[in-house]
Amino acid sequence: MHAKPAADPLVVDTATADTHAAPHTPTHHGHAPTAAQHDDRDGPRTSWAVLALALAAQILVVLDISVVNTALPSIGRDLHLDGSDMQWVVTAYLMMSGGGLLFGGRIADLLSRKWVFLTGLTIFTIASIVSGFAGSANQLIAARAGQGLAAALMTPAALSIIMTTYSGAQRRLGLTLWGAVGSLGVAVGVLLGGALTTWAGWETIFFINAPIGAVALVAGLKVIPAATTPAVTLRQFDVAGATTVIGSLAALIYGLGATEQHGWLSARVLAAFAIAALLAVAFKVRESKASNPLVPPHTWKVKSLVSGTTVMLGVTGILVGTVFLTSIFIQTVMGYSAIRAGVAFVPFALAITAGTVIAKHAMAHGTPRLIAAIGLVIVAGGAVLLAQASAGSAFPTGVLPGLATIGLGVGMVFAPVSVTAMAGIPPQHAGMASGFLMTGHEVGAALGVAVLSAVASTAGSLTSATGVVDSFDRGFLVAAGIALVLAVFAYLRMPATRVEAGAGMHMHH
Repeated sequence: MHAKPAADPLVVDTATADTHAAPHTPTHHGHAPTAAQHDDRDGPRTSWAVLALALAAQILVVLDISVVNTALPSIGRDLHLDGSDMQWVVTAYLMMSGGGLLFGGRIADLLSRKWVFLTGLTIFTIASIVSGFAGSANQLIAARAGQGLAAALMTPAALSIIMTTYSGAQRRLGLTLWGAVGSLGVAVGVLLGGALTTWAGWETIFFINAPIGAVALVAGLKVIPAATTPAVTLRQFDVAGATTVIGSLAALIYGLGATEQHGWLSARVLAAFAIAALLAVAFKVRESKASNPLVPPHTWKVKSLVSGTTVMLGVTGILVGTVFLTSIFIQTVMGYSAIRAGVAFVPFALAITAGTVIAKHAMAHGTPRLIAAIGLVIVAGGAVLLAQASAGSAFPTGVLPGLATIGLGVGMVFAPVSVTAMAGIPPQHAGMASGFLMTGHEVGAALGVAVLSAVASTAGSLTSATGVVDSFDRGFLVAAGIALVLAVFAYLRMPATRVEAGAGMHMHH
């Protein structure tokens, strides 16, 4: 499980990749590869306490992605946030968790997984408390970034602990439950956020993490087995690579957020975009020369993985951006309480599940690229429907049809993308590949909120009812355009051959 110092080019299934080189380093970040990719021999039964602890920590990570959305209008009123501040409350978490995911996986591979996990849990718990006590936008955004950084440490460490603690049937069950936790993200997160905000105030969505984190920390000290790790050097971590990729993402999101107050062509915004581009180039150069790169150069040559990650980035951006804008609309314009808004998203979550089921059956008869392209066209249609909502719209007729249509289309995209992106990847490289795909998923979520919020804000403020109506329409028209461009890309770049629908990864938005 420790990172190897050099990349080992291996043959990749040419049906799904255009190269004979594959990513290196079996780091198990993000969501789990399928159990079939690992040793399935049953060994002595191990206590379920470690699994319960890892899953409890991952539940905190997953819920804190979506739990904030239904609380945003309340947070905005109390802390006097503008539209840019509100998107930062969401994106600060996603930016740090997604941008730092591969780095967190590298740390978990090189150091003691137990102490990496417990360190992440400690930071997450403290950052949650600070979030609840935040009295200004800057305090809350900084604390949310701290939560995201902690999540980037906890997630790969927790999954690595499951993989190294269990085997056989126990491991298979652990991976199944891990995926199930990820699938709960939309439904449980928005419901819990709405309920806590309505009954006890928005601060509770953060404070509830404190007792859970404290108990998990004490339990972890006792039940997680310690492991001896070999001595490592700083060069093996690729700190420069991690710093440049997170810095590039932060500069880009800052520039998008600044457009509301300063305009798209202002010196501040253009400078931020320029810094983001320079840091992205620096990351690419660094990775090509590093002895232990976070993203091995061979990764970019695996067509199925790169195309799948690109589509995943885009569709996740639309998904999370939809939750962000719609939550603001139905509370600010339609007057829904936070808990009522949470309940309103249940059909959306069910539609995503339905779309996933439909796509898995369809893959037995059609190519992944066709199914993904159809799903994205459906997403575009749903976005156009949502763009028709007005101040006088009723939820069942003005919002629900478009929301459910987007959910159905997103589900139809997730299934073929998650399966084909991993197809042809050798088992020993599945961890690196899954980490790459999950990074695209998390980064896409951050960029989706930032882009749609910035575009929407050109039509009106996200803090007033009139402004929200105008911005809602523009945001979803742009989302429809993005979905159509993605549909063309998916059809042209994703694999044209059929693959089995039995593998894949569970996404949690």
